Amino acid sequence: MGMTEQATDRGWFADLAPGSVDDAHEALGSGSAAEPADWPQRAVDAGFAEGEADYYDLLHEATMAATRATVVDRERADDKQLLHAVRAMDDADRTANELAERVGEWAGTLFDDVGTGVDAARELADREAATPLEARVVSLAGRVDDLAGEADDLRAFIERQAPEVAPNLSEMAGPVLAARLIALVGGLEQLAKKPSGTVQVLGAEDALFAHLAGRASSPKHGIIYTHEYVSGTRPEDRGSAARAFAGKLSIAARVDHYSGERRPEIHADLDDRMSTIRARAETDDTSDTGEGSQ
Repeated sequence: MGMTEQATDRGWFADLAPGSVDDAHEALGSGSAAEPADWPQRAVDAGFAEGEADYYDLLHEATMAATRATVVDRERADDKQLLHAVRAMDDADRTANELAERVGEWAGTLFDDVGTGVDAARELADREAATPLEARVVSLAGRVDDLAGEADDLRAFIERQAPEVAPNLSEMAGPVLAARLIALVGGLEQLAKKPSGTVQVLGAEDALFAHLAGRASSPKHGIIYTHEYVSGTRPEDRGSAARAFAGKLSIAARVDHYSGERRPEIHADLDDRMSTIRARAETDDTSDTGEGSQ
C-alpha cells in the first residue's frame, strides 16, 4: 500500500485493518508527517488500536516487520546475488582443486598414466573402471569434474551479470574482479562509499594488519594486482599504477551505484593515466641505453 498525502496525515495505520501490521512496512518506509501529532489517540479514534499501550505494541510489531522486509529486499538485490555467485565460484574452484590433489594421489597408486590437477581428474572421470576400487577413484574424479564445471558456469553467470549490476566497474576491472571487489565489502553501495585508498588494498587485509602492527611494510595493492594494469606494470611503478587504478575504480563504483549510467570519460582518463605511468619505463630504458643523447 503506497501512502497518499491524506493517509500520511492520518498516520501509518491508515487503511489498515484493526490490529493488523501485515502491510504496515510500506507505509512506514514511505510515509512522513509535516508536524507531530497525537498518533496513539488518532489510532484509537480510527479503530486501529484499543488504547495507547496497544498502539505502541502494534507500532513495535510494524517496525520489526518493516525491518525484516527491508533485509529481504536487500538480500535479493542484484549486487547481493553477484556477491553470492562469486563466493560460490571460488568455493567450487578451491574444492575442485583440493579434491583433484586427492584424486591424483589415489589414482597414482592404481594407474601408470595419470596426471595431476583438475584437467587430469576430468580425463580420469571418463575412464572405464576395471575393478570396484578403480570405480571409486573414477567416481571421485567425476565429482571434481562436476565442481569444476559448476565453477565454470558460475564464472559465465558473473561475466553476464556483473555488467548489468555495475557497468562502469565491470568495464574497468573486468566482470570477475568487479564482482570480487563488491563481495569483499558486502555490496555495491558499500564499495561506493569506500575511499580509493581502501579499494587499493582490498584483499590484502593480513598484510595491512601486519603493517599496522609494525611487522611489515605497507601493502601497495590487494586483489587489484590481478588486473593487467597493475601486474603488467614494472615493480617500481606498481604503487603509482595501483593508486591510479583504485582511484578510478572508486569513481566507477560511485557512478554505478548512484546513477548506473556508463561514463566513457572515466575509462579514457584511466587509459591516459596508465599510458603516462608506463611511458616512464620507456624513458628510463632509453636513458639507460644512451639513446637520444647528443
